Amino acid sequence: MSSATRRTATQWGVYDVDVVDGRIASVRGIDLDPDPSPIGDTLVDGVHSLRIERPAVRQGWLDGGPDRARDRRGADSFVEVDWDVALRLAADEIDRVRTERGNEAIYGGSYGWASAGRFHHAQSQLHRFMNVIGGCTRSVGSYSTAAAQTILPHVVEQWYRMELEQTTWSEIADGGELVVSFGGLPVRNSQVSYGGITRHEVGDGIRRAHDRGVRFVTIGPQRSDTPGYTDHRWIPIRPGTDVALMLAVAHVLGTEGLVDRAFLDRCTVGYERFEPYVRGESDGIPKTPEWAAAITGVPADVITGLARDMARHRTLLNASWALQRAHHGEQPYWMLVVLACMLGDVGTTGGGFGFGHCNEGHIGSDGRRFGWAALPQGTSPITSIIPVARIADMLLSPNQPFDFDGHRLTYPEIDLVYWAGGNPFHHHQDLNRLVAAWQRPSTVIVHEPWWTPIARFADIVFPATTAQERIDVCMSSHDPYAHVMEQVVEPPADARSDHAIFAGIAERLGLGDAFTEGRDERAWMEHMWERSAERARADGFDLPSFDDFWAAGRYELPPAAEQRAAWLVDFRDDPAAHPLDTPSGRIEIFSDTIASFGYDDCPGHPVWLEPYERLGGALADRFPLHLVSHQPATRLHSQLDHSEFSRRHKIDDREVVRIHPDAAAERGIADGATVRLFNDRGACLAAARLDPDLAPDVLALPTGAWYAPAEPGVVGSLELGGNPNVLTRDVGTSSLAQGPSAHTCLVEIEPFSGEAPSPNAYEPPPFR
Repeated sequence: MSSATRRTATQWGVYDVDVVDGRIASVRGIDLDPDPSPIGDTLVDGVHSLRIERPAVRQGWLDGGPDRARDRRGADSFVEVDWDVALRLAADEIDRVRTERGNEAIYGGSYGWASAGRFHHAQSQLHRFMNVIGGCTRSVGSYSTAAAQTILPHVVEQWYRMELEQTTWSEIADGGELVVSFGGLPVRNSQVSYGGITRHEVGDGIRRAHDRGVRFVTIGPQRSDTPGYTDHRWIPIRPGTDVALMLAVAHVLGTEGLVDRAFLDRCTVGYERFEPYVRGESDGIPKTPEWAAAITGVPADVITGLARDMARHRTLLNASWALQRAHHGEQPYWMLVVLACMLGDVGTTGGGFGFGHCNEGHIGSDGRRFGWAALPQGTSPITSIIPVARIADMLLSPNQPFDFDGHRLTYPEIDLVYWAGGNPFHHHQDLNRLVAAWQRPSTVIVHEPWWTPIARFADIVFPATTAQERIDVCMSSHDPYAHVMEQVVEPPADARSDHAIFAGIAERLGLGDAFTEGRDERAWMEHMWERSAERARADGFDLPSFDDFWAAGRYELPPAAEQRAAWLVDFRDDPAAHPLDTPSGRIEIFSDTIASFGYDDCPGHPVWLEPYERLGGALADRFPLHLVSHQPATRLHSQLDHSEFSRRHKIDDREVVRIHPDAAAERGIADGATVRLFNDRGACLAAARLDPDLAPDVLALPTGAWYAPAEPGVVGSLELGGNPNVLTRDVGTSSLAQGPSAHTCLVEIEPFSGEAPSPNAYEPPPFR
């Protein structure tokens, strides 16, 4: 028996991996990590099981026919072929489409969570390949923060800067008094961080703030969205109505003389155009606590008391990312900024506003930031883009116009989808609509290690290596450490890295040298390190040589020469000398830019807009429960859902939906029972778990269960594993951001009668 211990890095932590006879036996957090994520256990069997062993081609596509049997995509059997055949088929199809239809007809789909490795980053590899062959249509933004990424640059600053610079937990502990979090502080989400995370410290940061006397208020439908050790006050609210509550708080502040007029005059523009709306002078509806109570379900006296509490104490207002993943999701983020400006705590230590504290592990951390070099991607000659959550719209409505952030664009006519990294059958909304849209292109090519839903919906599938089967470097701009990622285990005999796959296709297109530039994979890593060293010297420090870094296994950035000032403190002190990146240089309570777009669903200042469905609305008579589809605690999105660790937290391989005991009793639902969730968009099965810490008219079903339709490829088929995105609606947040609106979703639930079919997601597809 042979054994070894090797180090790997993931988006949820850095681990020492024990390998016995070529298989992962156990996974342990490294000594630097005070609170390693248990998600590491997904690697133990998840890396090895359900692998795509050889290149495979969908039977109907291979056999040809008028439309290459597109309607069988997702339900067809596969034929295994050798690498030369698969690479030639892919190269020929790419060449056909770019010759006949132009590169705009190719959609390069990817999502950046595939690996924490800086070189083997599937999205970067895909974009480099596509740019080498002449470009493609691609997406902008993210499913996580699309509305935030679009609205906040008009109001405050660019999103990437806000993520890195906003208020830290140390600052909250040092100077804060009250944290009011809309959507809570879901510490489970802080297990992960884009690009990797070395130290999980969010929990300790919150504890320190609590121990120093900071009070916490959670406004949301789930008490458990903030850890119990904060002794937080929970204010249940109907999902999607936060803006109404914020407006009522603003009304109290205004009518009781609690507004910091000096801060508004010095650091903001447009309050004089917003205030009449709050008072009701512009639309005839004063935004009183009584008005908000009818919408939110929060009593008027609670709203009034909350407003006074905020005004008496230095307050940090935080909004979970979930708030902007809803219809009109731009509004709560904009309104949160306005409310913080009215309180006047912006730019103070521990006060002001923040977005996504606890939504990723790096937000609110103190570590030094550094912009490590990435794989050079080149420049695309194709300018065609779509907002990331508009994939189905693009496929179903080619050549149709759409609005996005002040621009009038047109959906291209896509004939080839090339996907490497990510799973749209997890991230996207209304999966029945996506299934219909996915039949439109002539060809879908996918890189995947496992038989995930996206692999099953492909025509050509390339078996990709996992991060544990290749060397790489973990260098996250959010993290003060860099790590060598060792090859932990040997890959399956026929698996290749994304880079090797793209290099093989590029060679067959006569572009091999342009893609690789004569470098092997390690040489590319060394090249990225050398470019990072140039940036480091400009930042005032020196990196070790690549060989020394590789021998040491990790590198820690030196402390910054000066301690970072609290976020926006310089702006607060002197907005003229330290202007923001907005048209006025100040925080824009009213935006002339946004107003000029003429969008009815996103006017020039934050407003309450009725969502397409909500509790208390017209549709609630038929579907009286609001579905919250939060991030899971046992995996990152849908990654490694087939692992034993993920599956042990399910019941009969079905995801667990939490339901209030009163709602369960009303419907005859017992704890652990199989239930059916449904609305007009679809239906899925799940396992019920009674939870008194939910609002009575709310269900909570985590995302990430692998899509498991009872009839694969059939639109409207009953989903068997508890994937909430057969229930969510596929419509943009607004004309401004066109982000996903998954958290605006009404459903009904009932016991499932008869014998429930077993989910079929964890089995390979049929082969000829």
